Amino acid sequence: MARPQLHRRPLMVATWIVFVGIFLMMSNAERLLKEKIADTREDKQEGLLVKVGHFLWQSGKSSYEPVWPEMKFGWKIAVGSIVGFLGAALGSVGGVGGGGIFVPMLTLIIGFDPKSSTAISKCMIMGAAGSTVYYNLRLRHPTLDMPLIDYDLAMLFQPMLMLGISIGVAFNVMFADWMVTVLLIILFIGTSSKALFKGIDTWKKESKMKKDAKMLIESQSKPVDGNVQDYKPLPSGPSLTAVQEEEVPLIQNIYWKELALLMYVWIGFLVIQLLKEYVAKCSVWYWVLNTLQVPIAASVTIFEAISLYKGTRVIASKGKEITNWKVHQLILYCSCGIIAGMVGGLLGLGGGFILGPLFLELGIPPQVASATSTFAMTFSSSMSVVQYYLLNRFPVPYASYFVLVATIAAFAGQHVVRKIISFLGRASIIIFILALTIFISAVSLGGVGIADIVKKLGNQEYMGFQDLCYYK
Repeated sequence: MARPQLHRRPLMVATWIVFVGIFLMMSNAERLLKEKIADTREDKQEGLLVKVGHFLWQSGKSSYEPVWPEMKFGWKIAVGSIVGFLGAALGSVGGVGGGGIFVPMLTLIIGFDPKSSTAISKCMIMGAAGSTVYYNLRLRHPTLDMPLIDYDLAMLFQPMLMLGISIGVAFNVMFADWMVTVLLIILFIGTSSKALFKGIDTWKKESKMKKDAKMLIESQSKPVDGNVQDYKPLPSGPSLTAVQEEEVPLIQNIYWKELALLMYVWIGFLVIQLLKEYVAKCSVWYWVLNTLQVPIAASVTIFEAISLYKGTRVIASKGKEITNWKVHQLILYCSCGIIAGMVGGLLGLGGGFILGPLFLELGIPPQVASATSTFAMTFSSSMSVVQYYLLNRFPVPYASYFVLVATIAAFAGQHVVRKIISFLGRASIIIFILALTIFISAVSLGGVGIADIVKKLGNQEYMGFQDLCYYK
């Protein structure tokens, strides 16, 4: 009986060896399958990242193709001139330039490509701003004995605005149109809403001041009672005299020291832009020259900021309201100036789309906010025109014609709207025009940008960043 058991033992050992082998094979196969699945997932993830990177950046690729229609007088130029005229008139009064109306007009009606439209828009803003500044230089502050333009406010923001413009022009070359569209919609919806609420608040204050003035007139017409205290209007807020700007000789309203400092920044930037034409793009000297713009702009702004912090200079247009400037406030406002310039250079807009609402939040009267914002834009827009010209971004004949249209429109708009404000006694109209112009710009520019994105997606065009050094 023991003999059969001896024959079974090798059989059981062999069976166990087979089972163990099968188990090890299955375990190894499972491990290999898991590794293969993991590798596949990693490949898919890497493939997705590669596709995203390929979408955003391809060396030597560019989606920019300039489209410059032939200059023939017809219905396109006629309609474009009307739209440009209205945009310049509204933009100059609101202190925003009107670029949000110019760019869609040049793209949809005239037929320029978006980036050429941006450059021509800057030319129109320069013409409108120059005309508006000439008009405002003859006017005095609505309630104080000072020019309508606040030079200290301009010295704080204008250098940073110009620095931002230089950055924005470079971004205009590098960024794809869809990136610009997203930024534009977010920015404009926020600033237009802010300006609208500020306009409503100012309208309510003006209504109260009108009521106060009416009560004052009624109290003066009644017999004076010794026990009754004379009625006095509120010392703050818009006044009825706020729309009666006095005209004086132009020379009397120019502060030569402040103007000289602002011109120092403008000339410094101009020299740098001209010198850049004689060095290789993206070379060491190219970046050295670009970096030199920082100390030129910062020197004037830091001088003004320190003076405001110490109290040796003040933002006089705010009247008797004293502002104890803090370091973080000054840094924030200077940063807003740079952002305004970057947006202006990138989108072909005036920096007033940000500076206008910001000045109102600082408590600057609407007329002064509009005039000072436009004054700062004159320097920044003229510099961006020089930069776009050196980049060969616009046809000179078209730009010259629309500059003339914008110049005439801005002067006419200032004259007509000032008369309306004087008649109605409400300076808040300027704020409502500001909010309306920004909102129209958001809708029109956003619509044009979205339509362009859909078209490029349909044509499977390259929609990523472009090489600043590759662009010629």
